[in-house]
Amino acid sequence: MKAKTVLVSAALGVGLGTLLLPGAALADTVVSPATTPVGGTVVLTATTCNPKSGDAIFRVTGPDRDQNVRSTTAAAGGGLSAELFTAGFTLGTYTVTATCGDGSAAGSATFTVTPIGGAQAGGRGGADGTGALAAGGALLGSAAGGALILARRRRHMAAATL
Repeated sequence: MKAKTVLVSAALGVGLGTLLLPGAALADTVVSPATTPVGGTVVLTATTCNPKSGDAIFRVTGPDRDQNVRSTTAAAGGGLSAELFTAGFTLGTYTVTATCGDGSAAGSATFTVTPIGGAQAGGRGGADGTGALAAGGALLGSAAGGALILARRRRHMAAATL
């Protein structure tokens, strides 16, 4: 009976992780270029946001920022995009987290602000999909860990009642 409960708990955890993984894998926020000098411009794009569902909100956090940037501009490749001018930004790495107009998460990416004259490297922040795979792996690992903790707790409780 106890083994059955543990198996059911583990199966539910793995099932939940499996359901959430595709959503995490589809969420995609792009920052281009990934490195820009102070005073440069980066383009923030939430590729999975539907422009018909409302504005996308990009939350920019980093060494000296915690601000929201609203976008109503449809991106050429799909989704919504906004331009962010980095004048006055402190050197360092910033994280951009996007939320679509329907309230769904659109993922996150990072960009780095360098000194003026620093090498600029274009590209997509987090475009290789490893972030989504890591999130899915964390969900599956958490489900398995939760099932093990539950099984141990039940074993200890059963031993204490004897």
